[in-house]
Amino acid sequence: MSALRRDFWAPVALSYVTFILVGLSSGVGGVLLPAQIDDYGLDKATIGTQFFAFSAGFMLSGSTAGPLIHRLGIRASLILGGGTFALAGLFTAVRPPFLAFLVAQIVAGYGTGIFESVLNAYLTDLPGATTLLNRLHAFFGVGALLGPLLATWILTFLPWTAVWLVLALVSLPLLIGFYLTLPAREAPPPATAEEQAERAGLLATASRQPAVLLGAVFLAVYVGLEISVGNWGFSFLVDEHGQSDLVAGYTISGYWLGLTLGRFLISPIATRLGMTATGMTFLCLAGVTLSTMLAWLVPGAAMASVSFVLLGFWLGPVFPTTMAVAPRLTVARLVPTAIGLINGVSVVGGAVFPWFTGAIAQGIGAWTLPPFAVALALLQLVMWWLVTTRMAPAARTVS
Repeated sequence: MSALRRDFWAPVALSYVTFILVGLSSGVGGVLLPAQIDDYGLDKATIGTQFFAFSAGFMLSGSTAGPLIHRLGIRASLILGGGTFALAGLFTAVRPPFLAFLVAQIVAGYGTGIFESVLNAYLTDLPGATTLLNRLHAFFGVGALLGPLLATWILTFLPWTAVWLVLALVSLPLLIGFYLTLPAREAPPPATAEEQAERAGLLATASRQPAVLLGAVFLAVYVGLEISVGNWGFSFLVDEHGQSDLVAGYTISGYWLGLTLGRFLISPIATRLGMTATGMTFLCLAGVTLSTMLAWLVPGAAMASVSFVLLGFWLGPVFPTTMAVAPRLTVARLVPTAIGLINGVSVVGGAVFPWFTGAIAQGIGAWTLPPFAVALALLQLVMWWLVTTRMAPAARTVS
């Protein structure tokens, strides 16, 4: 196993760097929202439609990632995803009209989704997949932590479009790296008519399985909570608690730092304590609920900042652990398709809930963010319980 990991250390390292980029693109969003509102002259609800555009592209990637891997292979699929992401970033950097900006978000969402689905599927096939996946998503947290700092710094002397230019330029070396370190796809033997029919029906079969659908809905709620706080927490801290842009930016970075630390620390501790993956997730969801209640019920700007960091910490392991137990939600031949489906559907929550959060804040006030987060946290607990009732048995402890 160690020799195999040495053979694959370069593409695995590039996978981690790619997820840092994905985290960067997510982390800058909340800091850019006020600048985008001022630039385009739109309200919070309208500017929030970009979440739906991004989600549409991401969902499309979830339904096409499996066929792309089958036809093009891992290397070409990653280059395709990265190329579309880079093109979307370069186009956004020229400050297009708002409708064109929304189209660019669709393209960016597709590229990001291909990156995520293909890399999740790639690492799932390697030895020690659970550890690799947790680290992969931890590096997303590293990027999301750095994103607000990067955006806040760039906005001190350049327009918001420059942030997307930086993201696009960073993605280009990754494409070269995957081309150089991953093998070209070997031509598969001709598929029989029966095999072709089976492959065509994999997505439909996976989408009819209750455990897979529940897992997708659960992660949709999770991503909705994570992105809602990550994107609108900055505005909440400035509008409701009077924090400066710099302090609020640091707080949101602390939120992403908590998420990163949670992914690095909680799983090893749970392993030592003999906890199952499902039990660890229940513990994390309880911590998420308590943290959101703390942000809602305890007054003060300092406490709001502390609660955001704690919220990120407990949110951290939930997504990668769900991906790691995805094989327990379906049969082996459907696992890659199920991962793509779950990953694609999860972003729906990342569009609907942040948009709804912005619409509520526009109509009622930014103070509504914490109680809305509490509602999502409670919904997560219910959904995870439903998922666990349909899981296949697994090893006793987290691995």
